[in-house]
Amino acid sequence: MELFGMPVLNVYLTVLIISGLATVLYLFFSDIAEGIGEASPLLDPAVILAFITFTSAVGYILELTTELGHMLIIILAIAIAIGLDFLLYFFVLLPLKSAEVSLAYTDESLTGQVGKVIVPIPADGFGEIVISTVNGIISKRAAGYENAEIDYDKEVLIIEVKEGTFIVKEYEPFRFK
Repeated sequence: MELFGMPVLNVYLTVLIISGLATVLYLFFSDIAEGIGEASPLLDPAVILAFITFTSAVGYILELTTELGHMLIIILAIAIAIGLDFLLYFFVLLPLKSAEVSLAYTDESLTGQVGKVIVPIPADGFGEIVISTVNGIISKRAAGYENAEIDYDKEVLIIEVKEGTFIVKEYEPFRFK
């Protein structure tokens, strides 16, 4: 069977190559088209390009390996592409969209956190604290609030940050009596 003056096998291969190249280009320039997929998941360029790529790839493989009719192959290719697109959207694209949490932090964002003293903080001097966050364990220089002395292994509350030095106070958790 011929389509557009070419054998159908060549049509599948041509569409596969073009959609594959368009997908690679979309990876590089996806920020430009970012808002297009917000209206409907069906209009998301990643979903559309994946559908075209899956359809042409499955159609090409079925044309090469089976003796099925051309209409049955295109119907099977579209059905399989819809299934693969569904899996791609719900198990890859949606989790990636919701995982836009940055691992970056600022010193000011650590204010209010509880840390632990690893180098004792002398009066009118500096020590060191560690803070456990989702990013891992962060070690920072610290000074006591109102020049208080704080011993090793005490829990401290970060009050503020001045010029890269964390001003801390010994942490006293609230307890019901």
